[in-house]
Amino acid sequence: MYDTILIPTDGSDVAENAIDHAIDLAEQYDATLHALYVVDTDAIDIGLGTEQVQRIKDGKFGEMSELKARATEATDVVTERAGDDLEVVQSIEAGRPHAVISEYAEDNDVDLIVMGSAGRGGVRRAILGSVAERTLRTTRIPVLVVDAREDDE
Repeated sequence: MYDTILIPTDGSDVAENAIDHAIDLAEQYDATLHALYVVDTDAIDIGLGTEQVQRIKDGKFGEMSELKARATEATDVVTERAGDDLEVVQSIEAGRPHAVISEYAEDNDVDLIVMGSAGRGGVRRAILGSVAERTLRTTRIPVLVVDAREDDE
């Protein structure tokens, strides 16, 4: 049923909360995991300058060691938790997170997207937006949203 599972991650506790769910499903279905870190180009500090912003949009992170390290660290967590029994493909992309997640999923024949959500509601959701909600509205691929609040109960 699931041959390829995508786990978008930004290294946050919210994103990492979904990793165990993705790994569990990948183990059950002997699926390949794809760990995707998206550099949010909408959130890039304008102080970087147009040249650096363009490099990020083009996916040229080589000269931006801090950004590349943060992204690699986030995707490495998925690989480490998955262990040796699962195949994990790591990717770093740039763009609007929900759009990149949807496009990546379609381009890589992903069967399921597993992602975390902070579980915000009301004004906080309206102001901050929700990558999970936007992804749900952007893709036809099934999305499993893991609520970060589940551990608080």
